[in-house]
Amino acid sequence: MLKSKIYFLKLKNNFLPLLFLVFTLCLLIFSNSNLPAVKNALTLFANNVVPSLLPFFIATQMLMHTNIIDILGKLLNHIMKPLFNVRGEGAFAFIMGIISGYPVGAKIAVNLRKDNICSKEECERLLSFTNNSGPLFIIGTVGITMFCNTMIGILLFIAHLISSICVGIIFRFWKSKNNKKSKNNKIDNNLDYINNHAKNNYSSYKTVNISNLGEVITESITSSISTILMIGGFIVVFSTIISILNASKITQIIVYTLSPIFNFLNIEPSFINGLFTGLFEITNGINQISNIHIKNISLNLVFISFLLGFGGISVMLQVLSITSKTDLSFKPYIIGKLLHGIISAILTYVLIYLIPMFNFNLQ
Repeated sequence: MLKSKIYFLKLKNNFLPLLFLVFTLCLLIFSNSNLPAVKNALTLFANNVVPSLLPFFIATQMLMHTNIIDILGKLLNHIMKPLFNVRGEGAFAFIMGIISGYPVGAKIAVNLRKDNICSKEECERLLSFTNNSGPLFIIGTVGITMFCNTMIGILLFIAHLISSICVGIIFRFWKSKNNKKSKNNKIDNNLDYINNHAKNNYSSYKTVNISNLGEVITESITSSISTILMIGGFIVVFSTIISILNASKITQIIVYTLSPIFNFLNIEPSFINGLFTGLFEITNGINQISNIHIKNISLNLVFISFLLGFGGISVMLQVLSITSKTDLSFKPYIIGKLLHGIISAILTYVLIYLIPMFNFNLQ
């Protein structure tokens, strides 16, 4: 019994090294299928993701050097607290998370915690609903590039945005009792000092003029390229993982297992592969689902809407790498993204059948 416990502990401690070793071996064993998968991932990244996101990342980075976000934050100050139970500064994370896409919202929420602008509970609430897919990815990459239809992108973005707000409202009750207890904390007692101190820190970062314009543009480009390369790296890694799962027949086993359920629900079983792929990496998963040609296209959009809201394991690991350096719990993010995906899928279905202009089903 003691030996089995020791063996289990050793296995637990060495799980990740073993996992990385298995991954490395699979790269060699399934190299014939991995190489084309990486090439396809890079093509998808270069042709769809970079043109849609990189210019926008640069623009939003330059915007962060101005006082526009501060002004928007002040305008939304009286909305954030009653709606999301987060102070007005949290509007910055929400606005930028919606505009810029993954993983900007999470980065800003973590920065708000590091600078003591928002409490631990408030930043955990922000994590649950501010890290979202951006309009350029949803409308540009998914709607225009994959479906060749702008209205599809607009439909998905509307559902995505409303669902994000719904999740934020639900999570306003996250650890709300702790907030009442923390009213006597130093952070709350010295709120004016903290806000003024934070504004002074941000002002030096945001201020832009003719003399430092070149520096601001250079910094914005450098930061944006770094972010876009990280996204591309995750796409390549998870495309390789998906390729290994396909080559090892694991994906086929899952499709075979779930096919009877999908047939019973009168849903094309070919969606299983795209959904399974999307749970790991949304760009590849959404691309697969968009290539499934059926008359009832609302099914494609509902599944894609879920994946856009959920974000996939790839995005989760990006966020985890950011939050791991803080005291923020990762639990609200996982629950929030799951809720986001479910609400978004339901809302997409409702909008398709309630609003004629969004009904793309073939007769």
